[in-house]
Amino acid sequence: MNNDVLPADLRVFCAVVRSSSFSAAAAGLGMSPAYVTKRIRVLEEALATSLFHRTTRRVVTSEAGERIYHWAQRILDDVDHLIEEVGVTRGEPQGSLRVCSSFGFGRRVVAPALSAFSAQHPSVQVHLEAFDRLIDVAAEGYDLDVRVGDEIAPHLIARQLADNHRVLCASPAYLKNHGVPKTLDDLAAHDCLAIKERDHPFGVWRLQRGRREHTVKVRGPLSTNNGEMAVNWAVDGRGIILRSTWDVNPLIEQGRLVHVLPQYRQQANIWAVYPSRLNASAKVRVCVEFLETYLRAHGISGG
Repeated sequence: MNNDVLPADLRVFCAVVRSSSFSAAAAGLGMSPAYVTKRIRVLEEALATSLFHRTTRRVVTSEAGERIYHWAQRILDDVDHLIEEVGVTRGEPQGSLRVCSSFGFGRRVVAPALSAFSAQHPSVQVHLEAFDRLIDVAAEGYDLDVRVGDEIAPHLIARQLADNHRVLCASPAYLKNHGVPKTLDDLAAHDCLAIKERDHPFGVWRLQRGRREHTVKVRGPLSTNNGEMAVNWAVDGRGIILRSTWDVNPLIEQGRLVHVLPQYRQQANIWAVYPSRLNASAKVRVCVEFLETYLRAHGISGG
C-alpha cells in the first residue's frame, strides 16, 4: 500500500471540511462527488484514521480530522509559499488566489479590478466569490477579502485600500412628494430602504456627526440584502437610502439622487483583509498593491 500523502488530496480534504459536504466541495473544485469521495478514502487509508462522521444531511469532521485539517492548512501554505518563492525569483507571483467580496462592490468594482490584475499577472489563478455576510478568511479558506466596512476581527490583517463612507440620499421625486428630512428624528416618518449590509445590523443605521454616533431604527415597505436593488428603488422614488459614496456619487452628480442630511455619515472604508499566515505571501501583497492603485486610478476615494 502506498502511504504517501499527496498535497492534492489535502486540498480536497480541506475543501470538504470548509463546506461540510462532499458534493459542495466537488462543485467548488470542479470534480465529481465520486472522485472527491475516492480521494478522501485514499487519504484516510494513508493516515490510518477516519476523517469524517457521515450523516444523511451533512459531513462532520472527526476529532482526528480537526487536528489533521490544521496540519493540512500549514502544509498547503508551505507548498503555496514554495511556488510563490519560485515565482518571485522569476519576477512574477504564481499560484491560486481565492478572493471574496460583497455582491454589489464585488460585481461593480472588484471583478473588473481582478480582470485587470489577471491580465497583468497571468500566472496567478484568481477565484472570486461574493457574499452578503462577513467572511472569516482564516477559517473559511480565503486568501483575501475586499471589504467595505470597518468591522474587522483582530486576528486578521487589514490594509485600507480607499476612504469611503455611506450617505443618506433620495430621488428628487420622493423628496417632492414626502418632503426633505431636517433631522434624524424625521426619518421615522419616511420610507427608508434598509439593506442587509455585511458590517451592520439590519434596519439599524449608525451615523456619525463629528465625533458623536447616532443610532436610528428605520422602516419602510421595501428592504433587501442587495444594495444595487435598493439603489434602483431609491432612484425610482421609493424611499431614502444609506449607501456608499463609491456607488451613489455618480447618481448624485447626475441629479438622479439628492444628498440629504449631509451633516451625517457612516464610515465604511474599503479594506483588504487577509489571514496572518499570509502576511508574507507575494501573491497577496502584489494583488493588494494592485487594488490600491486601481481604486485610486478609478476615482474611488470616498472624498
